[in-house]
Amino acid sequence: MFNWYKKVVFENYANFNGRARRSEYWYFTLFNLIFSLITMAIDKALNLEIGLNTVYGLAVFIPGLAVAFRRLHDIGKSGWLLVIIYLAMIICAAVLVGASLTALAGGASPESFGVGMIVALVVVLGLAIWLLVMFCTNGDVGENKYGPDPKADGSEDISQIGVE
Repeated sequence: MFNWYKKVVFENYANFNGRARRSEYWYFTLFNLIFSLITMAIDKALNLEIGLNTVYGLAVFIPGLAVAFRRLHDIGKSGWLLVIIYLAMIICAAVLVGASLTALAGGASPESFGVGMIVALVVVLGLAIWLLVMFCTNGDVGENKYGPDPKADGSEDISQIGVE
């Protein structure tokens, strides 16, 4: 299992081409979560505000984005869809912050704040659930426009990660 993580981080650091199986994506996500929790615990124990967790997060940001792009490629979707979804979530978060600040300053009625907050939260949750469903969806059988099926030979061979 850890071999999937090593393959993503070290051998395909910024590889946005090809396809990623569900196991590649989810094992990377699992070990990324484990290492994040460990580095957060170390930072907390050493009382560091910006420490190992920040460095680790910056180090795995690009491989995490790359494996997510390749995971979307496996189901026949463009990786740029991920960027669009993230931008929509950022815009909704900005709307929430703006509505909160306006409400705190007394410039908006509580009703308008509540409606704006609910709409933004529904959009963010809807996009997050849609993305989760796409990441859990079985990949296209056979070759698609992003490359050959990584499961075509029926093996669990991790040497096929990121191959176009």
